Amino acid sequence: MTNFIQDVLIDLKNKQANFSDLIFILPSRRAGVFLRRELSLILDQTLFAPKIVSIESFVEELSELKSVSNTELLFQFYNTYIQLTPKPEREDFDTFSKWAQIILQDFNEIDRYLIPQSKIFDYLKAIQDLEHWSLEPNQTEVVTNYLKFWNKLPIYYKNFTQNLIENKQGYQGLLYREAFNNIKNYIDSTNQQHIFLGFNALNAAEENIIQDLLREDLASIYWDTDQSFLDNKIHDAGLFIRQHQNNWEHFKTAPFNWKNNHYKSQKNISVFGVPKNIGQAKAIGSILQELSKNDPSLKKTAVVLGDENLLIPVLNSIPESVKTLNITMGFPLKSIPLASLFEHLFNLQKKNSLTYYYKDVISILTHQFIQPLFKNGSAIDLVELINKNNLVYLTEADLKAICKTESALLSLLFSNWNNDANTGLNSCFKLISTIKEHLSEDKKQNQLGLEYLYRFNTLFNEILRLNDAYKHIKDIKGLYSIFKELLSSETLDFQGEPLQGLQIMGMLESRVLDFETIIISNVNEGILPSGKSNNSFIPFDVKIENKLPTYKEKDAVYTYHFYHLLQRAKNVYVLYNTEIDTLVGGEKSRFINQLELENIHNINHKILTPKVPSYKKELAIITKTESAISQLKEIARKGFSPSSLTSYVRNPIDFYYQKLLGISDLEEVEETIAANTLGTVVHNTLEQLYLPYKQQLLTVDIVKSLIPQIDKNITSFFKEEYKEGDMTKGKNLIVFEIAKRYVLNFLNLEIEDLKKGNTIKIIDLEAETNNVAIKIEGLDFPIQLRGTVDRIDEFNGVTRIIDYKTGKVDQSKVSIVDWEDLTSDYDKYSKSFQVLMYAYMLHKKKITELPLEAGIVSFKNLSEGLLKFTKKDQVRGGNKDTLITEDTLVEFEIQLKKLILEIFDPTIDFIEKEL
Repeated sequence: MTNFIQDVLIDLKNKQANFSDLIFILPSRRAGVFLRRELSLILDQTLFAPKIVSIESFVEELSELKSVSNTELLFQFYNTYIQLTPKPEREDFDTFSKWAQIILQDFNEIDRYLIPQSKIFDYLKAIQDLEHWSLEPNQTEVVTNYLKFWNKLPIYYKNFTQNLIENKQGYQGLLYREAFNNIKNYIDSTNQQHIFLGFNALNAAEENIIQDLLREDLASIYWDTDQSFLDNKIHDAGLFIRQHQNNWEHFKTAPFNWKNNHYKSQKNISVFGVPKNIGQAKAIGSILQELSKNDPSLKKTAVVLGDENLLIPVLNSIPESVKTLNITMGFPLKSIPLASLFEHLFNLQKKNSLTYYYKDVISILTHQFIQPLFKNGSAIDLVELINKNNLVYLTEADLKAICKTESALLSLLFSNWNNDANTGLNSCFKLISTIKEHLSEDKKQNQLGLEYLYRFNTLFNEILRLNDAYKHIKDIKGLYSIFKELLSSETLDFQGEPLQGLQIMGMLESRVLDFETIIISNVNEGILPSGKSNNSFIPFDVKIENKLPTYKEKDAVYTYHFYHLLQRAKNVYVLYNTEIDTLVGGEKSRFINQLELENIHNINHKILTPKVPSYKKELAIITKTESAISQLKEIARKGFSPSSLTSYVRNPIDFYYQKLLGISDLEEVEETIAANTLGTVVHNTLEQLYLPYKQQLLTVDIVKSLIPQIDKNITSFFKEEYKEGDMTKGKNLIVFEIAKRYVLNFLNLEIEDLKKGNTIKIIDLEAETNNVAIKIEGLDFPIQLRGTVDRIDEFNGVTRIIDYKTGKVDQSKVSIVDWEDLTSDYDKYSKSFQVLMYAYMLHKKKITELPLEAGIVSFKNLSEGLLKFTKKDQVRGGNKDTLITEDTLVEFEIQLKKLILEIFDPTIDFIEKEL
């Protein structure tokens, strides 16, 4: 089957047209590339190539104006605004740009559709007057200013467009209006034939220009549509072309070229529902893999992306068997890694503060373009220091003080821009230059990075040019909004051969082009079609009255493009996202439902799910090598602590990572005081308060005298542990108050006990029990035990070993029935193991006499007092023994030795436990 462009050229050849004198006018520049190729294949003689232009280029030539970018239009419109608006009523450029973008779009539509300006502006003003009509003689200031704005709109338009025309410039709509005004002069000055092909939705200016050329027999027009779409009066794919056929005078006498019947020909149409965007990308990769088996070149295949964000996932999913491809879409500059660096810098400077939030600082220091600029890994060292010292807010001076060797670089990154746009631009240029110097050291390796830098340098140069010319950007907020505006419209072009291999394109780039195999992604409501979006100041009914396009026409444009892709295709794959996302797109598109309801083709509809391999997590097993055993011996020589032994009980693999490999948890800034920090502060405070009363009997007055000291000690220890962290607000203030309350409640508990006539004598605080030797049969090397006991006291003459816990502990966690269980379950018995080990070590060091009691004070369960270790005969009921005797420690020693023997047993590997 021939494609549309071939059909047009064959028809012109049959009519013996002089191709050198023709002007081909197409909907897009892209189509011109394919037209040139088809020309070279169809023509069998050498001749001068005809002129091939896009409709935009043709209109620009007719208008005798130069098209201006949206960003520059914004600056020029602001010039008009400040000329016509009294100073007290003016808004700054950043605020102005928010609504001016919409006004410019409306100006564009009004001009493209040749609406008389005075008519529509008067209409809009009358609507606003009616909406804000009131019997009240005095309107509010807001209403008055609002109505003033609508009164000034025609003046803004007239002044703005006049200035543009004087400078031979214009926006797209103005170019169309001027082109329409100039068409008569153009017709008088030319005798060339104009060939319009592949058009669908035309604005009023385009319609009038084409009809005038047709009327003067200076043009031919070829439509690319299907009889099925035109005959069905409610089919949106034929909406515009039906209107042209019925309304244009030309078609009352001239033939209508063409209505073909390709759509009803045999097609293989598959509709695949795939979860998420990444799923669609992978599905496209699988489809291409299958297609390339029969057609390795895939030169008649196109992937049409409904959502441009799918481009990178799709490129990563293309199989290796696809050797050549052409990407007509540019890679959005906003998706380049360098864009995120400038985003971070602007976020830092927008607040115009001398102190920076640590996450903003770290995101810059660890950025892939910044980290290599620091010598000897000093960026990582700086981040580690920030984390270690809990530096939540930092100044430039703080950073320089920490990293003195990189003072110049830190100034470049973190010096304050003083809310000045020129300072900000200069800093960005200097940073680009610094990064360029570094990347240029290895140009071959950093070609892509240097290309990124070049594009961003160009972008900032454009901002500098605009600001030098118009001087409207006064602050960082305004600079950032223009940066975002330019960034959103800029793309990085891919290099490729446009006529070879697989084609990857957006929906609009597919106009006029035909492919045998089509893969269309993101066919969801809100994407294809894009649905209702009213980004306009012109109300819906006013648009209808003035024949301006609404969402209905916009949907019809998408319908035409969708069905045009299917028209001549033999194999069609339509993919949609099964997961409804309200921010991106909704349910499957109405286009899919329409395909199924038409009942013209058999639709192969499937839901695809990714192949998820059945992955069974294998628990890690580390063999005890000679090296591991020798490390264990070194740990034993220094001393096993209760926490290290219980960590082995909890999970041997964690014990291996922490104790043998020395892998500790990643240190991060504690924005909110962590539980372990709170525990340390409470421990240290209680030690400090009771320290003067070691070996003394406590009295009610002594304990009461400690209460006023709580605040000072808690504050001091928080500063010591929490470094530079702020404890004066937010969650930290709550944690600070909780720490004070914990200590106060504990002192009140002591006072209650003393008032009941109990005696309490402090024996020792934070008692260190190091170098406690233990002999184990079968191990011929020294083994030491060590630990620190929070408090040893005598309560009514009975020695007590107390361990403080700021978390919640209840009596069941310090009770045991069978001694064998002690080393089997970390959660149930680790607290019992700890207190028994403290008792064992203190007894071995002869610091305490037996019998004694050992237990835990849980600050979250303080009403229970000391939770004493209890040996029970049975789980419920039976005898309960809270005194730790020689027999108790003998039983404990058996379990302790058994555990240490297991740790050193080379036949028992470190086996991970499922937690």
